Amino acid sequence: MTSTGPGRRPVRTIFLGSGRFGLESLRCLDGHPDVDLVGVVSAPARPAGRAQILTATPIVDAAHELAVHNVLTPERLRAPGSVAAVLALSPGLLVLADYGQIVPGALLGLPHGALNLHPSLLPRYRGATPIQAAILAGDDETGVTLMLMDEGLDTGPVLAQTRHHLDGTETAIALEDALASEAGELLDVALGPWLRGETRAMAQPAAGATSTRSFRRQDGRLDPTRTAVDLERQVRALVPWPGSFVETSSGGRLIVESATLAPATPGDIAGQLAADGDGLALTTSDGRLRLGLVRVAGRRSMTSADLRRGTPGLVGSAVR
Repeated sequence: MTSTGPGRRPVRTIFLGSGRFGLESLRCLDGHPDVDLVGVVSAPARPAGRAQILTATPIVDAAHELAVHNVLTPERLRAPGSVAAVLALSPGLLVLADYGQIVPGALLGLPHGALNLHPSLLPRYRGATPIQAAILAGDDETGVTLMLMDEGLDTGPVLAQTRHHLDGTETAIALEDALASEAGELLDVALGPWLRGETRAMAQPAAGATSTRSFRRQDGRLDPTRTAVDLERQVRALVPWPGSFVETSSGGRLIVESATLAPATPGDIAGQLAADGDGLALTTSDGRLRLGLVRVAGRRSMTSADLRRGTPGLVGSAVR
């Protein structure tokens, strides 16, 4: 990649992002002395909430707050018109964080390339859901990787990484917020040396590569034939989407928003809602998943104790 050299001008840069993970990286670029932030690319506004109100992405809202002049929201970035609109801004660098679309090859060959901030220690957890994957696997660390994009899925060479310890209590929302902050800090430190030609991107090792996929609604079902540890991790990992739930024989779908581990009680049969103190627990193959906050579809969140008082027939219900 081309060095900017002594007396260089700030590099014309476009940021691509849609989700909350990219917010701190966008703010970093806005204030970075080596960057002229000339545009932001994000997903189009979508209907959201029960009222299905058309809602812009967090990145679009932040771009307007930062007074970015060019905010593009193409339906398909790969469309020729979308590519032309990006190139019309004469960028020398793209920086991407949580955008949600494949970047076409025509945008990868800029003088300073296209950089991607990915919330995992690549090559572990390539793809769409690395934060959730780290929680589901019970990993003791994760991190953020700054990589030079190629035409593969998170396969490009690595510029820099930062590591983040996991203590086994993180939810996906909290971990995303922590890694978003660390991504902004990593970009702030690593970007200047990259633009000055002082660092090189190193190829990812072949060993240890794994891939992740987007979740479907049915992935949130809590399967009581699995271990309680696995289910507790699932509850923390799958918030806010797709959430975790059981289908009960007496009360329909019960959404589980928080839970903790508890030992089995003599007589437990896997796949039931059992009394647990004042609240409820799901009996599993090797213990209990003690339910904290729960929600019945169409109602507010409440403790499992409150739900049990209002719906006594839940105790002993079979789940599936």
